[in-house]
Amino acid sequence: MPSRSALFSQRSLILALLLLLACGFLATSLISYYASRSAIRDGIINTELPLTSDTVYSEIQKDLIRPVLIASMMAQDTFLRDWVLAGEQDTGRITRYLREVMGKQATFTSFFVSDRSLTYYQAKGVLKHVVPGTWRDAWYFRLRDAKEPYEINVDLDMANHDSLTVFINYQVLDYQQRFIGAAGVGLSVDAVVKLIDTYQRRYQRSVFFTDAHGKVLLTGSDGGPHGLRVGQALHDNIELGSLLGQSPVPGEGSHEYTDSQGHSHFLNVRQLPELDWYLLVDKRETGALDRIRHSLYLNLAICAAISLVVLSLLHGMLKRHQASTEALATLDSLTGLPNRRSFDLLAAQALQAAQRDRTALVALLIDLDHFKTLNDTHGHLAGDEVLRQFAQVLQGSLRQSDILCRWGGEEFIVLLRATEGRQAIEVAEKIRRRTEQQAFSFEAQALHLTTSIGLSALQQGDTLHTLLSRADRALYCAKQAGRNRVCTESAGTDDE
Repeated sequence: MPSRSALFSQRSLILALLLLLACGFLATSLISYYASRSAIRDGIINTELPLTSDTVYSEIQKDLIRPVLIASMMAQDTFLRDWVLAGEQDTGRITRYLREVMGKQATFTSFFVSDRSLTYYQAKGVLKHVVPGTWRDAWYFRLRDAKEPYEINVDLDMANHDSLTVFINYQVLDYQQRFIGAAGVGLSVDAVVKLIDTYQRRYQRSVFFTDAHGKVLLTGSDGGPHGLRVGQALHDNIELGSLLGQSPVPGEGSHEYTDSQGHSHFLNVRQLPELDWYLLVDKRETGALDRIRHSLYLNLAICAAISLVVLSLLHGMLKRHQASTEALATLDSLTGLPNRRSFDLLAAQALQAAQRDRTALVALLIDLDHFKTLNDTHGHLAGDEVLRQFAQVLQGSLRQSDILCRWGGEEFIVLLRATEGRQAIEVAEKIRRRTEQQAFSFEAQALHLTTSIGLSALQQGDTLHTLLSRADRALYCAKQAGRNRVCTESAGTDDE
């Protein structure tokens, strides 16, 4: 049996290997996870979000900036300027003009306000007269005094039942560059919101627009990220406020921040110079990163399974190695028979069983005659080969229940279980005769040997030492009597 220290050492080795495997697999998986995560994050920040912003910007140019160009062309249209300078004769002509603009350019509304008469014309006719100091008409007087040629604002459209509308208001100047009115077109806010919803579904991002002061102008029907709504300022939002610093809008480019729930977000900011707006595209850290995270868990599960398989194989190898080591420790390396260490354990068990069950037990001490002369004559290799072949003779002469071991040198010992004295003598004689008749071969030579055997039966009060001591005295008697014989301890003479 292995010692407790050996078992502890084996368990420590297995535990150390388990820790090494686990640490190795864990380190490999984590390195792979963080490398993939970093690559994906870089791709989102440096490629994906800017590319989405570029694409949305292109869509915006088509869907929102085009009306700016339409309003600009209206403001420079010679028909419009000539009609105003001619005294605004024939209202039907301007109404038809505005109706054609709205129809051909697919706008929600189109209009012109004359600075001379303060009349508000639209595609259905004269709408009203603008009045200084009223909140509905504040946009006109603000535009008249503005340095910029146009503005974009979200306002109620009286011509369409006060529908919320995105107006592009453009200054109209005469040929001497004097202000003579305001022209422009409008888009339904609902239509713009639908466009934003389309962008968000298409690109799986949150898309919203702010002015230069950080005020949210447009976003999707469900609002912007973190509950942002039209009219709110970015600095009022806790999550986005961390990106602002002293600016009302984050700087152009990509940003990263963490929301109140601990989720990472990526934000790309792009200015739209045509509108003096800012396009913000927000992406929460999900999707690809979740897949990478799931891959990490799968890798860890696979690594754990591989570790268990490797440990099972290692455990089996250690058990086989242990069995081999134990066999080397308890078996004679030359003959393959149990050695004296193993015999002491087996003999103690056999002696205890015989005394408990009151059964017979006989010891045979066997010695090859003139073995030293064989070694001196033919060499130690010949002696080793004879010992191996003699061990086979002994094994072929005994039962499986009998105990056989190499006692040392050319001596062997046998314990015959449940064997009476006469039966034991017959077994000993069988061994002697087979040895005498055996031609031991070595390098095509036939070598002949005889054996002397001392026999002793278990007596009441015997220990293993006393039993073997009597067998040793009997063997001595056999040698003194001329060898090649069996002697019992009690007779001290040849019982052949």
